[in-house]
Amino acid sequence: MSRRLLSLTEIKKFVEDRNWPVLRRELVRMRPPEIADLLLELERDDRILVFRLLPRELSSEAFSYLDGDYQDALAGELTSEEMRRLLADMKPDDRTQFLAELPGQVTQRLLNYLSPADLIEARQLLGYPEESVGRLMTPDYVAVRPEWTVAQAIEHIRRKGKDSETINVVYVSDSSWKLLDALELRRFILAQPTDRVEQLMDHSYVTISAMEDREEAVRMMHRHALSVLPVVDSAGVLLGIVTVDDVLDVAEEEITEDFHKAAAVRPLKSGYREAGVWPLYRKRIGWLVILILINLVSSTVISVYEEVLASAMVLTFFIPLLIASGGNVGSQSATLMIRALATGDVKLAQRFRVLAKELLVGLALGATMGLAGGLLGIFQGGYQIGAVVGLAMVAVVVVSNIMGVALPFILLRLGLDPAVASSPLITSIADATGLVIYFAIAVWLLGG
Repeated sequence: MSRRLLSLTEIKKFVEDRNWPVLRRELVRMRPPEIADLLLELERDDRILVFRLLPRELSSEAFSYLDGDYQDALAGELTSEEMRRLLADMKPDDRTQFLAELPGQVTQRLLNYLSPADLIEARQLLGYPEESVGRLMTPDYVAVRPEWTVAQAIEHIRRKGKDSETINVVYVSDSSWKLLDALELRRFILAQPTDRVEQLMDHSYVTISAMEDREEAVRMMHRHALSVLPVVDSAGVLLGIVTVDDVLDVAEEEITEDFHKAAAVRPLKSGYREAGVWPLYRKRIGWLVILILINLVSSTVISVYEEVLASAMVLTFFIPLLIASGGNVGSQSATLMIRALATGDVKLAQRFRVLAKELLVGLALGATMGLAGGLLGIFQGGYQIGAVVGLAMVAVVVVSNIMGVALPFILLRLGLDPAVASSPLITSIADATGLVIYFAIAVWLLGG
């Protein structure tokens, strides 16, 4: 039987009536993500009242699902004791993400609320680079020794498992905490109690460095179909684990960021719903001004070849057709290459093979589109105009296709995000390049 969730109207009615016992009972039946969604819909005063009704463990979980701006606002409404309890109950990786997004002075103040053990843990996690796996991992895992019996290991799992992020995978480490293996829990359950842990080991496991970029964790867990990934240092010492729920959050953030860059928008730190008019303006205006400057090149090219246009006005008819075709082809190839680089399907070392392949693809596309453009040119202005349009279309399509493929590689080589090679940027560059090609061919065939 499915659960009926409280509506926003019912929640507000309970708050207005101060019917706290019934409201608390109904809230406890909800899942943390559902509570987070509910809190987002409430007014500020009602939000803090509802949040204070939640049991400690449920409140910390629901808090971790809120966006950064809402977390900051809610934290500002809590008392020092409430904030201390909330931070203590949060999972280490969620707590690190929350603290990392706050201004430095606020982070230092909140660190004072932590217990000595949690403080050491938080400072260690905050010490890793901002986009690293070290910031993403949690040190809450279960590890056993190879010389233990299965019975001893299971007893240890029972004791420590309640504080672990997951016990689906149990790690085997030596006395120096060097990782030796990663074993599924079912191996312990199915083994004989007197068996040694080392008898279950097959030394087949995948690890990631704490200094690695968090996107690599996404790729590794996807490639190896893992629900949890152990994090080690350069000596192979087990530092923590990254779980699939953390990775899903990262994947969503990275994909959203790439979408923003592909539209020539600086990535938003928060969701669109939380962003105000001024932040949205600032994120968009920079690239738009740059694109205006690039598009000025197109205007300059047209003014340079003004005499050519005056002698054959029919050429003007084909300008939108050519530059639109070049922009479309360049956007297609750039999008394909950006995504291939992001997923690891294509590596930087393969750039020459990719360029050769796309040269052939561009020639095939150009020949097809050039034939169509040439026939249209013959219909509008005769065989000479048809030749100009047809040859220009082939050249524009081939060059735009190569530019769309090459620019992401160039950016990656320079250490920049390939997603910067956005559709608006490629289109603007292709427009100017296409006009130069078009008029150069027109001068060559028609005479200046």
